[in-house]
Amino acid sequence: MSQNSILAVGSMAFDTVQTPAGKAESVLGGSVNYFSVAASFFAPIKIVGVVGEDFPKTHLQWLSEKRIDVSGVQVAPGKTFHWVGSYDGNMNEAKTLNTSLNVFEHFNPKLADHHVETPYVFLANIDPVLQQSVLDQVRTPKLVACDSMNFWITGKPDEVRKTLSRVDILSINDGEAYLLSGEKQLARAAEKIHAMGPSVIIIKRGEYGAALFTRNNTFLAPAFLVDKVVDPTGAGDSFAGAFMGYLAEAHASREMAQNDPDQFENLLRRAVLAGCVMASFTVEDFSLHRLMRLSTPELVSRQTALMKMIRIQ
Repeated sequence: MSQNSILAVGSMAFDTVQTPAGKAESVLGGSVNYFSVAASFFAPIKIVGVVGEDFPKTHLQWLSEKRIDVSGVQVAPGKTFHWVGSYDGNMNEAKTLNTSLNVFEHFNPKLADHHVETPYVFLANIDPVLQQSVLDQVRTPKLVACDSMNFWITGKPDEVRKTLSRVDILSINDGEAYLLSGEKQLARAAEKIHAMGPSVIIIKRGEYGAALFTRNNTFLAPAFLVDKVVDPTGAGDSFAGAFMGYLAEAHASREMAQNDPDQFENLLRRAVLAGCVMASFTVEDFSLHRLMRLSTPELVSRQTALMKMIRIQ
């Protein structure tokens, strides 16, 4: 087994999205799709999810070609999860118009033997009870990260807290951080969430970048500004994918950093910047279309450009 492989568990879906740039009908979406494609630029990925009989086999084949193990994807009788949403003036927040869970309603992740030993684990935005089920199945992962959303924070707050007590990293947006913590200021929100368990907190801020909070330090990362935002859907998941992928790729560095907090802090900051860059590509087209066209030289070029933007001589 690769020492830098990542296990990701979450949704695979079709999205219908309306934005000021236009409309996309029943295009590929879902947290695991965005996460795994973004992470695959840095490290090998194993995904666990469920799709319906209508899910294109060509997409699973394409994922397989990108160092993504799809053997954990179950094809169940019925239709694939379908989300319908829109963005108006505020491109940082989607308005959900309809959610058809379909086969995802009965999703119960069961890990195969080759999943449970994976060193890095990402629990995408799913029911916190299912997130805990995954944690019950994995064996001594080196790093566990998770995502959540308003629906779970308000609907199952106790279960969300149980999950948070078992993870190292939480990645959520600013509205979710305020709701989870009961605070309206980023630093105070992070302090409250630290007390729930995660030692690393990433608060995604859309066009304003991201904030990284560790126990002793804070880092504010800018977004990479693009000429036109077409569709923000999946930007947060692709951010998380690049972040985790960067950390996993730097596995040896992380091992050395365990006894060097400053070195580990620097690694986390670079991973956040990698996430910001990946998200900037995602928003340039509907669905995963821009990530499907993304080349490694393009990614490296934009990463270099962002580093130059924040460098002070």
